[in-house]
Formats: sequence, C-alpha cells, structure tokens
Amino acid sequence: MTDSASAVDGDGPLSGLDDRLDGVVGLVALVLLVNVVGGVPAVLGGPGSAWFEALVKPAIYPPSWLFGVVWTALFTLSGAALWLVVRAEPSAARRLALGAFVLQFAFNVAWTPTFFAFQRIDLALGVIVVLAALLAGTVAAFARVDRRAAALLVPYLAWVCFAAVLNYRFLVVN
Repeated sequence: MTDSASAVDGDGPLSGLDDRLDGVVGLVALVLLVNVVGGVPAVLGGPGSAWFEALVKPAIYPPSWLFGVVWTALFTLSGAALWLVVRAEPSAARRLALGAFVLQFAFNVAWTPTFFAFQRIDLALGVIVVLAALLAGTVAAFARVDRRAAALLVPYLAWVCFAAVLNYRFLVVN
C-alpha cells in the first residue's frame, strides 16, 4: 500500500511522515525536536527567578544542576521512543499512542510556566499529577505499538512521579 493509499484509508497525515523520519536523520530530528520543545519553557522562565530562589527548598530537592542533565536524558529517550512509534506500521494503536504522546507533552510543557512564571505551586501540582496519569497511559499506548518505545518512557514516568512528590513538598513547606 502506498502512502497516499494509507492516507485515504484513514491513517492520516502521519502516513507520509514514515519515510521522512526513517533512519538516523529521523531519530536525531525527533530527539532534537523533543529536547527543544521540552526545554524552551525552562529557558524562558525557569528556576533562575528571584521568586524561586526565595522559596524554602524541600529536603528531597536535588542539586540544581541535576535537573538539566535529567531532563535532557529523558527528552532524548522520549524522542527515541517517539521515533520508534512514528516508524511503526500505521494503525489505530499508533494513532492513539501518538495522540497520547502529544497530550502528555503539552502538560509537561505547561508545568514550567505554571510553577515558575505564574508562581502557582498548587496549580502546578495539579498539572503534574495529570501529567503522570497521562504519561502512564502513554506508556501503555506505546507498549501496544512497540514495547521498546514503552520501556524508553519508563524513566520519564519515574522522574515525573518524583517531581510530583517534590512539587507537593514545595507546596507544603512554602
């Protein structure tokens, strides 16, 4: 079946994306895209603010330098997972997995301005709890398409769960 036939059969606009993202170039492109989109909110308004510096840090707060390292690694793994799913055979399961990824990623991107720019620790906690639930669903959806892709998201889910606890502790001590 050709890409145009796939699109006509309901596989949507991603059917033509398969060939363009095949190989190492596609992998690098998706890894870079996820890192850039995921990292922009922190660059625009992250933990360098006077407001954040003045907050009492919970006992479980890791060294500040660790956040950039961890998020870069997690976004890289997420980009690789996304690449595996994009390259999978077109199917309803793949469409669901890709939709789930986009939705959870929107919540990931929303957390940083909610916490840092709006200075709403309480709302940020709500955002990250929803993110964790959506991410768990994304892992399950990815597993239906490619188990390797799902496995690549597990460290991200673990970190988001830790970050939710950390967000809660910020709320408690401030």
